[in-house]
Amino acid sequence: MDLGLKNKVALVAAASRGLGRAVAEELAVEGVSLVLCSRSEEAINQAANEIAQATGAKVLAVAADVSKADEIARLTQFGFERFGRIDILVTNAGGPPAGQFENLSQEQWEAATRLTLFSAVELARQVLPGMKARRWGRILNITSIAVQQPVDNLILSNSLRAAVTGFARTLANEVAPFGITVNNIMPGYTRTDRVEELARQTSEKTGASLTDAFAKWEREVPMGRIGEPREFAALAAFLASERASYITGSSIAVDGGWIRSLL
Repeated sequence: MDLGLKNKVALVAAASRGLGRAVAEELAVEGVSLVLCSRSEEAINQAANEIAQATGAKVLAVAADVSKADEIARLTQFGFERFGRIDILVTNAGGPPAGQFENLSQEQWEAATRLTLFSAVELARQVLPGMKARRWGRILNITSIAVQQPVDNLILSNSLRAAVTGFARTLANEVAPFGITVNNIMPGYTRTDRVEELARQTSEKTGASLTDAFAKWEREVPMGRIGEPREFAALAAFLASERASYITGSSIAVDGGWIRSLL
């Protein structure tokens, strides 16, 4: 299937590893030029070099903390200077810390809000004027299955990724007349550093082994296994494509059937 992505430009946040890295790789294979960021300059440079060498894509690496508005402005400006435009935005950030309500401070709530919600809002603010002028754009927000079915001990993620979903669903209607789509992708338990970190925390809290922690999640998933980042990235590439031009305002799970609700 020709996705119509050749020569498009995408900004993918938190792209040095995990889901962001997988999405960047998938888009590069489709002929997309990339603006990639992470907080670690060394890590994002390495990821950019590896993707460029493997796919031949044009890749710009920028060290930036997306919880800070001035760094988002600097990141997008570098992208505009290098490529002239940003057609596809993939918002993404490391998950906020696990914990229960009574153990989380006001400062932790504020930091998580900047990281999870405000980063998506500010990234969209920077790229939307150009998308509207060109009457074409794709915004994809990487959220979580926790939006639809809250996960125990993840009250920050449950709350703030739901807020991103409300923002995105409303924005989708506002920008649809300009040929811009806004969608959310909800990853389930996927083999990433974030899930391995949650497994370690579960192990420390319960005394179970890491193997037992993963086995418990696998039992909860109807497909009986943890997902792979490339499986998530395949949907992201489709939603970013010309072929997905009539899909907007949606939240789609890539979770092996973990979410039990009808809708």
